[in-house]
Amino acid sequence: MENEKDGKFLKGLFCGVALTLACMALSLGWMRWKLTHRDILSGTETETVEDTAELNLDNWDIYRKTNEIQYLINEGYTGEIDTQHIEDNMFRGLVNGLDDPYSEYYSIEDMALMEESTSGTYSGIGVTLMQDPQTEKITVVSCFENTPATEAGILPGDIVTGLKGEPLGDMSLTELVNTIKTDESETIELTLERDGKKIETVVTRREIEIPTVSEKMLEDKIGYIRILEFDTVTVEQFEQALDALEKQGMEKLIIDVRDNPGGVLQVVCDILDRLLPEGLIVYTEDKQGERTEYYSDEEHKFEKPLVVLINENSASASEIFAGAIKDYDAGTLVGVTTFGKGIVQRIYNLSDGTGMKLTIANYYTPKGEFIHKKGIEPDVVEELDEDVREMVSVPEDMDNQLQKAIEIIKNK
Repeated sequence: MENEKDGKFLKGLFCGVALTLACMALSLGWMRWKLTHRDILSGTETETVEDTAELNLDNWDIYRKTNEIQYLINEGYTGEIDTQHIEDNMFRGLVNGLDDPYSEYYSIEDMALMEESTSGTYSGIGVTLMQDPQTEKITVVSCFENTPATEAGILPGDIVTGLKGEPLGDMSLTELVNTIKTDESETIELTLERDGKKIETVVTRREIEIPTVSEKMLEDKIGYIRILEFDTVTVEQFEQALDALEKQGMEKLIIDVRDNPGGVLQVVCDILDRLLPEGLIVYTEDKQGERTEYYSDEEHKFEKPLVVLINENSASASEIFAGAIKDYDAGTLVGVTTFGKGIVQRIYNLSDGTGMKLTIANYYTPKGEFIHKKGIEPDVVEELDEDVREMVSVPEDMDNQLQKAIEIIKNK
């Protein structure tokens, strides 16, 4: 009799558990359906989460797994532990998981260096570096004269393969630059690759102040302005350079944005406002398809003949500059096709003093061209001669791209 009662009890228990699980499954299924579909009653189409390109992390699973790993580390790890460093790398990994070479997480120290890098004065070695988004190789694009880099023999075109005697591995460009700027030692050991050969060099870091704009008057009243980057100080420096040339009687102008990696969107728009007629300079479109437009007004317009020098390292804001000049037929582009970065990043300040740079929009030239991974083609193609490519400072008479620009502008 007892066995029969026990059997009925167990049978009822199992039925109850099964019914409960079935109800839970139905509830979870209903909730999931509500979360992954739009409201059909509103007249919108059904759309799953997978189609919306949204990040949906399992926060509970992350919390559980993080605690599990933390417990194992505290129980058995024998090395030193830097909690802040671990946290920064966790968040850095979260952003890196996007597989977007232009989106990055910034620690508190990284944020401070980011602000410093756009001020025109910084502690470093005096080079411009660029990372190829496909190969991830970090290359020296240009070296500034009378800086630690040129004193150590670093040349444009050198590939940085190691730091402090160790391979770079998957180190990002931002991490490398920040390490160079913040390392406790004043000397930086770099491993370079040049023409397939390995080169070890030691560079002594110091404070460097590099104007982002330089100008000079060439023969035949041809003005020349070089823009190294579009930083917060660049607008004022450009205005001063242009005014100085105007006072010297400039009749024609060459603007050089070769090896210019870009900079701040509003800065390049402010400079173009000084050159273009009234109209659209560039527009961006975000994830929701919302369009933001940037315009030049009618107050200024550069009326004299203009040539713009571009090359394969002219990127981002430099391409906005070249694209607007080309679409308005305001000048002639001379050189080779630009880098091809047609996307916009925004830097967000997070609540704890850290930050994040995130790709948030595509940009388009005034005529609607999306140049990402394509670049902007010059009106006149002119490759830089091979024998001057690795020079820190190319003499004017040996710079065949500049000479081509002078030839063209003389005939305008």
